Amino acid sequence: MTATPDAQRPDLSIVIPAYNESARLPATLASIAEYIIERDLHAEIIVADDGSDDDTADRARAVTVRGQPVRVLQLAHRGKAAAVQAGMLAAVGHTILFTDADLSTPIAYADDLIAALDAGADIAIGSREGLGATRVGEPGYRHIMGRVFNGVVRLLGVANVRDTQCGFKAFRSSPAHDLFRRARLPGSAAPTRGPRVTGFDVEILFLARLRRYIVVEVPVYWEHASGSKVRPLMDSVRMFRDVLMVRVNALRGLYR
Repeated sequence: MTATPDAQRPDLSIVIPAYNESARLPATLASIAEYIIERDLHAEIIVADDGSDDDTADRARAVTVRGQPVRVLQLAHRGKAAAVQAGMLAAVGHTILFTDADLSTPIAYADDLIAALDAGADIAIGSREGLGATRVGEPGYRHIMGRVFNGVVRLLGVANVRDTQCGFKAFRSSPAHDLFRRARLPGSAAPTRGPRVTGFDVEILFLARLRRYIVVEVPVYWEHASGSKVRPLMDSVRMFRDVLMVRVNALRGLYR
């Protein structure tokens, strides 16, 4: 990728991984466009299309924000981890944020993440746990599964992080590119069928600890969206496996 002169770089890159999100993406892009315009930001939007077989890519291409078209990366279907990785590495903004296509956390909470970066953090992650965080409409079984998973994560890799899995995270540009270049879980994903959720967030935060980046959790509002592509049993098994693989990779010295 040709380097973008610093003066021409956007203030903010917003990366949206999307798999068959034709129905939900237009409203999400409209909300993000309004946010960019209201704050008078020089920003780019990147939709990382994870091999959708609907018109997700066409819907994204139809949107312009302040005269700039949405960038669409059309990727082979390898799962969310690979889509996020591709989008983060393609982004050129000073700050790079990724958010789920359903915008379960309103884009206005990007203000709080950016403020944390401005205060000295390298990475600011949305958290649905702790004082100030709000969860709405989450099925009870999903919350229980999430807390069990977080307990395993604390034991095997990432301590002192209450919520590794919220799909709303912001990075300074240099740490973002450094971490996502090093990530191995996305690269292990062969072409697949259906939605594929992984524990890539855990790997990124594990790497951030190894690389001594400053990570701050920021409480956010999060609302469970109908039509979620998470498959509780299958995805939980895969995510536990991924966390174990992070530990194996570390023991093998693959993250040095």
